[in-house]
Amino acid sequence: MKRLLLIAFLMLQMGLYAQKPCEYSSNFTDSIGSYKETVQKIVHEKNFAGTSSYIFFSLINASDIPLLNFQSIQKSKDFIKANCFDKNSKIYLQLTNGKIITLLISDEGNCGSMVRDEAQSANIRISSGSFLFMKNTMEELEKSPVSLIRVKYATETIDYVMKKELVSELNGEKSYPENFFIDNLKCLN
Repeated sequence: MKRLLLIAFLMLQMGLYAQKPCEYSSNFTDSIGSYKETVQKIVHEKNFAGTSSYIFFSLINASDIPLLNFQSIQKSKDFIKANCFDKNSKIYLQLTNGKIITLLISDEGNCGSMVRDEAQSANIRISSGSFLFMKNTMEELEKSPVSLIRVKYATETIDYVMKKELVSELNGEKSYPENFFIDNLKCLN
């Protein structure tokens, strides 16, 4: 009887742990439509030789149009080259099941902006873009982890390898980049 109670308790705890509530940075409806955006999650981080780069994802539901918000932040004491998005920019997501999902940019693109941090004598470049999910791709993303992100910028293509678990040096936050879509696509409803 004790074992049965212990097993039931553990299963209940696992079920509660697995069902994380959705967190939103924006959630409103007005006369034009509705807009809902999840809190940004860090999915890639690289710190090497005085240069740091971070990739953040959030999901957007803009009047029932699902979008991936991609944001890149780079910080360095040296000049940072711009990685611009244009009308042909895409994000390719390689899943662990071998399938490749393509996301298309939703606007004409941009080159981001450069900010100078005088206190640390560093340059910071922030680039972002919103990408559309193609038909019938969200179902695949809900089932399989992402192993690689390939971003096609205007002038080059950059690959980012996804980790199972990432403890950010930026803020100490633990995240699970490989499972970003599995954990968060439910929040678009």
